[in-house]
Amino acid sequence: MVNGQHEINLNLNIRGLPVSATLGINEKSNQLLAEGKKIYKLGLGQSPFPVPESVVRELQNNAHQKDYLPVRGLAALRDAVAKYYRRTQDLAFLEENILIGPGSKELMFILQLVYYGDLVIPTPSWVSYAPQAHIIGRHVHWLQTSAANKWLLTPEELERHCQDDPSKPRIVILNYPNNPTGCSYSEQQLQELAVVARKYHIIMLSDEIYGELNFSGAHRSIARYYPEGTIIASGLSKWAGAGGWRLGTFAFPTELKWLLDAMAVVASETFTATSAPIQYAAVRAFQGGADLEGYLQQSRRVLKALNDWIWSRLDSAGVSVALPDGAFYMFPDFEPLRKKLAERGINTGEELCNRLLEDTGVAILPGNCFGRPVEELTARLAFVDFDGAKVLAAARQIPADHPLDDEFLTLHCEKVLTAIQLVCDWLK
Repeated sequence: MVNGQHEINLNLNIRGLPVSATLGINEKSNQLLAEGKKIYKLGLGQSPFPVPESVVRELQNNAHQKDYLPVRGLAALRDAVAKYYRRTQDLAFLEENILIGPGSKELMFILQLVYYGDLVIPTPSWVSYAPQAHIIGRHVHWLQTSAANKWLLTPEELERHCQDDPSKPRIVILNYPNNPTGCSYSEQQLQELAVVARKYHIIMLSDEIYGELNFSGAHRSIARYYPEGTIIASGLSKWAGAGGWRLGTFAFPTELKWLLDAMAVVASETFTATSAPIQYAAVRAFQGGADLEGYLQQSRRVLKALNDWIWSRLDSAGVSVALPDGAFYMFPDFEPLRKKLAERGINTGEELCNRLLEDTGVAILPGNCFGRPVEELTARLAFVDFDGAKVLAAARQIPADHPLDDEFLTLHCEKVLTAIQLVCDWLK
């Protein structure tokens, strides 16, 4: 202590680490809103849809549940999650293969803590993968992708990385539909990646938190083709609209039970157990049923219509955008407009996003937050600034074989449409 003040003694892995970019843009947007400014919140990727009513009722019915649950999770929930994967993906998981945590984010952190190996991430990627590795002290290797290939990892790129040190232990994160691009892998692409993963004994962490939001409802897991080495991460935050509930799931193959066991030990000494009422309610979510399927069909329908409208407008404005396959993200590349933007003093993605927020009130995140080069003119937008409950109710009134047209979107997603139009006008 010097002059009555505590000395700053921080873990070196933490020093200089900023708050998560997605949470940061949300806080900044809320601050500007509180100051009376008109802000269009396309920064934080939070589901706009309400938690399904049947799941909410189960939470209400189980509010009295107060006991600590098993560290691995409520047996009924683990069973429901295993059956969910058998039902939707034809994957032979058992209750003992499932680990429940307070958000998949926490489980990812613990996985990196217990597994002694490098983290390999295709870029662009979600903002928290690499910082978690940095906090723990793991090496991070970025694998390059290209807009021409919809920013997806190729087996050639994965092979090239592994050849440098074939026996090195590594976790490769595959996220699809992807945050920040919304793009996903075809069955053939997954099969080809699985061949490389098997060759080098890779631990594949398949982050499928947006799987149920594949626009066609045809999400496929790489665990179908590389079951012995794939851990599937999911939860309630994106497809069930329950981000604030903080419930995540990991599904392990029997071959990786030693990893599950190690994670359970760390969980017992850290978060102890996930919230009891939320676990009981989550059983209902993973059991599915007609109401849940209807909820998902309408969610996909709304997101697909909005996605197509935005993509068309940005494409017409001269922006290069890989057409998403699911979720509620888009990763526009403003490179074709670099000369025009440079004339306005804009040469990086960060400068682009700052000026856009100042000039139009539209909040989006620069590509460098997702592992892209600082000088690149890429950005992520999350088209979620609308009332999900109202839009779902309205969509249910329109026959499934009728498209949700511009009039529907203008009426129910006006803020998102206005934000995109402001971006297009600003570019002109």
